[in-house]
Parts: sequence; C-alpha cells; structure tokens
Amino acid sequence: MTADTDFCRLGQAVIDTETAALVALRDRIDASFAHACRLLLACSGRVVVLGMGKSGHIAGKLAATLASTGTPAFFVHPGEAGHGDLGMLASGDCVIALSNSGETEEINRLLPAIKRRNLDLIAITGAPGSTLAEAAAVHLNAGVDAEACPLGLAPTASTTAALAMGDALAIALLDARGFTADDFARSHPGGRLGRRLLLRIEDLMHKGSAVPAVEPDTPMATALLEMTRKGLGMTAIVDADYRVTGIFTDGDLRRALDEGVDVHNTDISAVMTPAPRCVEAAQLAAEALALMERHSINGLLVNDARGRLAGALNMHDLLRGGVV
Repeated sequence: MTADTDFCRLGQAVIDTETAALVALRDRIDASFAHACRLLLACSGRVVVLGMGKSGHIAGKLAATLASTGTPAFFVHPGEAGHGDLGMLASGDCVIALSNSGETEEINRLLPAIKRRNLDLIAITGAPGSTLAEAAAVHLNAGVDAEACPLGLAPTASTTAALAMGDALAIALLDARGFTADDFARSHPGGRLGRRLLLRIEDLMHKGSAVPAVEPDTPMATALLEMTRKGLGMTAIVDADYRVTGIFTDGDLRRALDEGVDVHNTDISAVMTPAPRCVEAAQLAAEALALMERHSINGLLVNDARGRLAGALNMHDLLRGGVV
C-alpha cells in the first residue's frame, strides 16, 4: 500500500520536473519568438491553432487565450480538417501547429494545403529537426529533457512547456496591441470579472423618485417615513440646489434613539451625518464596492457630474449586479 509520504514525494517530483522544463524554456524566448510575434501581429485574418491529442487540448486553450486577449483565433481539429474543416482557413490567416514530436500524421498531412494557401505557419514542437518544424516559417522549441511521468510516456512536462510557450505568445501580443482591462472586459461580459470591469454605478443605482431625499429642516419623523417608503435604509439630506449636505441611515437612527432624541420635534439636520462619502454615477460599480468595504458601510449616495444628487446605491444592488 502506498504511504502518504510516497504520494507527496511523487507529487513533488512532478512539480520539480515541470519547473525545470519551464526554466529551460525561458532561454528559448529568442529571435524566433519575436519573429512569431511579428507574424501574428501582421496577420490580417485569424489565427488558426492545430493540435492532436493532449497537444490538441493545449491548442484549444491557446486559441481561447488569444481570442480573449485581442487576437482573433479559433481551434481546428486536424483530423476533421482533412474532411472539410480545412475550408475554415482563409487568405490572410496564420496557422499555429502544436506537436511534441513534430511528426503528428494528421497535422503533417495538412502542410501542403497550408503551403498552397500561402499561410504563415508557426510550429511549436519539441523536435527542431522534425517534419513540422522544417515546414514552418518559424519554429518555437518547447522540448523537454524528460516527462514528469515516471514511465516517460504520458505528456506532462511537454504539455506544460507548450502551454507556457502559448501563453507567452498571447501575452506578448496583448501588450504589443495595447490591449486594456476595458478591452478584456468586453471579451468577458458574462463573467464576474467582466461585470467588475464594465458595470458602472449608474447601471445599478436607484434613480428619480426611488431616491430617498429630504431637506435639512424636515422633521425627523417625516424623514423616517421617506426612508421607509424608499426601502434603502437611508435618506439623503439635500439643499435647495439638490446638493448633498448629509445622510441619515439606520445606524444614525439607532444612535438617535439611544440618546433619547424626540423624533417629532427634531429636524433631520440635527441628527444626520454631515458631508457623507459620495460617488459619481460614471464610476465603476467595483469602486463603490471597494469604498463600502473599506469604510464598513452598506450604502452610498451618488452624484452626477455637476455634484447634484443623482441616485443611491446599496450592497444589495451590487449583489444583484453580480459585482460582489
């Protein structure tokens, strides 16, 4: 029976082997890598990524990473390409082919068709003298001294190296294109990251008649009715120009009651929190979340570009918007 220490020892050996493969790979980020980047930047079509087996999984991930970081790309299965999917390739496209041996039959059968279309081919292999490497305009060497598999058979260190080489290409292109966080968010609108980078406060805030607001000389009891009607646990106190002079929250109410304040004969200005923290409608919703968390508050008043009350936002709105 295998002991726990043996499991850990074997696991650590895998990490050591794959770490060594990545360290060696770093020295191969050279003129060939820069050439590949320039070919991809100059590509007027799309980047078509090929790979079979485990290399196919890495190729699919590379295509997805390129597509989400500003380089239009998609994966084509080499086996299907020979049965019609080759029609996906068009003039101006660039091809990246992954094969550790460089002798994958399904890929090499496509080389004449890629050449006839005059498409730039970038090969990522572990064999510089292979058929695929020799046929490519640029060869990127992702070879490893040993697989992490103790049998030396299962693709492990080699796929890790190919994955890292692909990531290096994608991120180098991202930087060269000036790809920004906003660009990334537009490629990921359905995810939490996209929502954090795209959603503005104005997209989530309560507006118009839904915003609780009273004047400074409003009796506290009337202000409480306004809070209750609007259901946000707070009300803004605004001057004649609709600029925020204070805020009154559930917390302020508890403190006032603890102090024995007469809710019927006290103006709201006497118990409000003056000069509250406010945000602008055009700010990111994620900025409002950060402000709430930093100051341990559950709601914020929102100003427009002219500094006048435009809305109100609470933690429930951020939860509803998927920002939290």
